[in-house]
Amino acid sequence: MKDKFNKAFEELIGVEGGYVFDPDDRGGETKYGITKRSYPHLDIKSLSLQDAKDIYFKDFWNTPRMSLEDFEYDLAYELFDTGVNAGMPTARKMLQRALNLLNRVETIYDDLKVDGWIGSSSIGAVRKVKQQKLIKVLNGLQFMHYFNIVDDDHSQEKFFAGWITRT
Repeated sequence: MKDKFNKAFEELIGVEGGYVFDPDDRGGETKYGITKRSYPHLDIKSLSLQDAKDIYFKDFWNTPRMSLEDFEYDLAYELFDTGVNAGMPTARKMLQRALNLLNRVETIYDDLKVDGWIGSSSIGAVRKVKQQKLIKVLNGLQFMHYFNIVDDDHSQEKFFAGWITRT
């Protein structure tokens, strides 16, 4: 079960890197992509790679509202990476929005409620669409998410290039 996660974690760590404390970063102190804002009780600077891996598995990969094991690797990684960068609630809602957008073109299932709960209806919809199309729509939604952040707060512009490279 953890083979897919281990591959995704290795790929993610190659993007996330080590310790950073940029005063403009809304997440605050960050190491391996784990932020002080999300984990105020942790000593971020001393966080081990194994601790980060454990957090990612529990809080990002295998959550009660969506287990990424349910998806093909490319989609699972896309949602994992988006969740790490934008938050899992955002990633789950982006998935449902993307599925609804595709459904308006193909009309193959009932529109989903965009509530961030990835249950049998959402998983069934994922199985009915082409994964690469879904990933492209997700990338578009992710781009708009980052664009809106920068548009609302120009202090975040310095992060935009990195976010888009990741997208």
